[in-house]
Amino acid sequence: MGTTGQVLMVVHQENSDPGLMGEKLRSRGYHLDTRCPALGDPLPHTLEHHTAVIVFGGPMSANDDDTLPFIRTELDWIRQTVLPAPQPYLGICLGAQLLARTLGGTVAPHPEGIREIGYYPLRAVAAGQSIFPPQLQVYHWHGEGFTVPPQAVPLATGDTFANQAFVFNDRAYGLQFHPEITAPLIQDWTRRGADQLTLPGAQPRERHIQSHHHYGAQVDRWLDRFLDHWLAEAPTAEKISA
Repeated sequence: MGTTGQVLMVVHQENSDPGLMGEKLRSRGYHLDTRCPALGDPLPHTLEHHTAVIVFGGPMSANDDDTLPFIRTELDWIRQTVLPAPQPYLGICLGAQLLARTLGGTVAPHPEGIREIGYYPLRAVAAGQSIFPPQLQVYHWHGEGFTVPPQAVPLATGDTFANQAFVFNDRAYGLQFHPEITAPLIQDWTRRGADQLTLPGAQPRERHIQSHHHYGAQVDRWLDRFLDHWLAEAPTAEKISA
C-alpha cells in the first residue's frame, strides 16, 4: 500500500527518536505524524487520516495517570479512539503497558526490583510462533512489566519479566522491548541514562554496545517481517473513508 498513508507516532519526550522504526516506515513510503502529548500536542479525535498508530516508550509509568494528565489522556484515547478504529496499533514498552492497562491488565515493577536494561532473550510461545523465531535477543529499558489482559493473546515470554508481547483483536500489539533501537540510540540512551546502568539487572554500557553488534541485524530482519505483517492489517483509504 506504501505511498498513500501516514503513521501516527506518539512519543513522550522532546528528544524521542523513532530510530529503526522510523527508517523502515519511511522506506515503505509512509509519512510520520509525530506528536508528544507530554509537551501539549493534541491527539486526533479520529484516525481517518492515519494508516496506523505507534505509541513509543518513555521514563514515566503507565500508572502515573493521577499525577501526569497526559497519561490519563492517552489511556482514554486508546480506549475511545484507537481500539474501536480499524487501524493497527503498536505499543512499545510504555505504549504496550498503556494498552495493557486499557484492556484490563496491570503494570507493576518486578517484585524483586530487577530491571531489564540491555539485551535479553525473548522466546515465542505457541500463539507467537508465526510472529517470532523460537528465540530472539531484544533490547530493553524498563523497570515495570505488564500482565497480559484477559482478552489478549500472549505471544512471547522472557526470563525476568514473563510477559514480553501480546496481541488484541489481531491488530493491536504490545511489545515490552525496543525494536526501534539503533547503535546511535544506544550511545545516547546509555549516556543520558548512565545512572540506571548500576540498578539490579541492568547491563553495563559496554555490553549494550557489544550485544547490539551481535544481535542488531537479526532484530532488523525480524522488524521488517513484523512490519509487513502488522501493516497488512491496515485499512485502505477507501475503507477508512467508507
